[in-house]
Amino acid sequence: MHSRYRLIALITVIIFSSTNCNAQANTDDPNFISIGLGLYDWNRQKEEGFESRLEYRSNTKFWHLKPFFAVAGTSTGQGFVGGGGLIDIYFGRRIVITPSFGPHLYAGGNSKLDLDHTIEFRSQIEAAYRFDDRSRLGISVSHYSNASLGDTNPGTESAIIYYSIPFKKTSNK
Repeated sequence: MHSRYRLIALITVIIFSSTNCNAQANTDDPNFISIGLGLYDWNRQKEEGFESRLEYRSNTKFWHLKPFFAVAGTSTGQGFVGGGGLIDIYFGRRIVITPSFGPHLYAGGNSKLDLDHTIEFRSQIEAAYRFDDRSRLGISVSHYSNASLGDTNPGTESAIIYYSIPFKKTSNK
């Protein structure tokens, strides 16, 4: 429970401190396909396993947020499909901090760990290194929670290593 509040506080501090960061020179980042692999339920350890993710991260901005769409599965039988918004905060040309938040549909669960609702909210913070070709290698910590929509709100955490591959949409110009 307390780790969730620490994660939310960290994301809030980063967003509000981002006005001091250099974002102007980094507005040319492309769309990304992000591939992630890491540990599922590493914090509570009710049903530890591996989690794999595939995400599409758009470069289109709505205010300061960029949309993302994700699908994830665990070695213990849970699955997530959803999306939300993210913001890239640049520290120089190489370091990118990306907080994100979004609702996901959840399936799976068993007597060891059931997240107790079809809707789970994923909050995440990622730190990545950006290469010259704009690809990124990063590590993230995320939290899934049903925000008390279910009878219980057990929640769980994941630690994921991401590789984000840039690509540009094709056009008929």
